[in-house]
Amino acid sequence: MKTLLGIAASAFALCAASASMAGTLEDVRARGEIVCGVHFGLAGFAAPDDEGNFQGLDVDICRGVAAAVFGDADKVVYTSVTAKTRFTALQGGEIDLLSRNTTWTFMRDTALGLDFTGVTYYDGQGFMVRKDLGVGSAMDLEGATVCTSTGTTTELNLKDFFDGNGMAYDVVAFEKEAEVVAAYEAGRCDVYTTDASALAAARVQLANADEHMILPEIISKEPLGPVVRQGDDQWGDIVRWTLWVMDTAEELGITSENVDAIRAETKSPEIKRVLGVEGDIGEPLGLSPDFAYQIIKQVGNYGEIFDRHVGLETPLGLSRGLNDSWKSGGLRYAAPVR
Repeated sequence: MKTLLGIAASAFALCAASASMAGTLEDVRARGEIVCGVHFGLAGFAAPDDEGNFQGLDVDICRGVAAAVFGDADKVVYTSVTAKTRFTALQGGEIDLLSRNTTWTFMRDTALGLDFTGVTYYDGQGFMVRKDLGVGSAMDLEGATVCTSTGTTTELNLKDFFDGNGMAYDVVAFEKEAEVVAAYEAGRCDVYTTDASALAAARVQLANADEHMILPEIISKEPLGPVVRQGDDQWGDIVRWTLWVMDTAEELGITSENVDAIRAETKSPEIKRVLGVEGDIGEPLGLSPDFAYQIIKQVGNYGEIFDRHVGLETPLGLSRGLNDSWKSGGLRYAAPVR
């Protein structure tokens, strides 16, 4: 049993720890930029273009937060974090925000001192194989050698799937995704498994992409989203509402192209609130009244960033599916701005 002194000491330590984690907004403003942890080289999500500028769905979440905080989406420094290092980098203050294909799970949300602030991509784990392997279903993978990443939910899902179906398998695991893809392409394994979106990203980068196929089965739920440290509710709210602003803009038909015209002409009280024409929705977050306008103008609504980086007209060719707006039968649904 703890003494009253021990309880008081524990409470003080908890308060001190919470205080030390607070103030991210002040820190990034003093620094003049946001340090964002991403998955370097994941096509469609975080990869450099021909000029070395980072592009992708996860990158645009970081850019949206920068637009909200600074009115300048380019005030971001991108740091490469692996599946193994991503959480310690955030816990240790090396990054302000983790925006890297990271699954929101019970243990990660409750036991690591971290908070997930939303879902940027509703995904699920799949399998990629060479077409000449002669399989058309994950149920045909008895005895297969499977390449995957360490420190991920993928390993656990893989075990559940094979054990649950009474199938034998062997694992070849690496810390870095690039190492996993290289091993698969070199023929060190029969199968590559990870999130289906990451499989699509990897496939387009293979030397002979047409020789590979993604099997139809999805064996898990993988809600991928941005992560912040616990104990700083203001910063968590800023990241959460950055994503919800993007969803709200799509719901309202506001894009980066038409936002100025709508802002000048709208009679809608809701749109006036969102775009900062009336009221001050930025004040509770410590942001300017037009923070949502800046996100939409400089980065776009959710549909825009999806189509730009991973949609049907991109090399990944992904359909909206679950990532469509609720108005179109998807899962994307923002809390009301009022």
